Amino acid sequence: MRRFLVLLATAVCYLSMVGMVFAQDDVKKYPSCKHCGMDRGAFAYSRMLIEYTDGTIVGTCSIRCAALDLALNSDKTLKAIMVGDYNSKALIDARKAIWVIGGKKTGVMTERAKWAFGQETDAERFIAENGGKIASYDVAMKAAYKDLDVDTKKMIREKKKSGKMEHKQ
Repeated sequence: MRRFLVLLATAVCYLSMVGMVFAQDDVKKYPSCKHCGMDRGAFAYSRMLIEYTDGTIVGTCSIRCAALDLALNSDKTLKAIMVGDYNSKALIDARKAIWVIGGKKTGVMTERAKWAFGQETDAERFIAENGGKIASYDVAMKAAYKDLDVDTKKMIREKKKSGKMEHKQ
């Protein structure tokens, strides 16, 4: 029994390392967000990787930019969607992740945060420290779509205010 537990622990460690290698590979292949240009490595804890059945792969910094890509490509069929686990930064299946919406931590590219966790205990610990509510992928994505309009308008206003965007008349 002891030997089995050692082998199991070794396998878990190995799979975690493999996940981190793959996580680093996606950032190397897609270093910046297709939609906002943010550094996906710096936002590894919120980044997403979308794969469509036509073979197209898109790297984004957050669920906000992933929602934008999915909306712009509604004619494509989704094959897989991965997200960075908030704690480990390893890519996990976004549809199986435990999502936390809201709380006191500011989200990436959005005011209302949406974080993904591979383990429910990690999500519960995060909520105990920062607030928010557990949600499914579908609920988190609906929230991202709902927030998209407000978040986009806010970013445009901030860019105009800071002088980083030209005012066209």
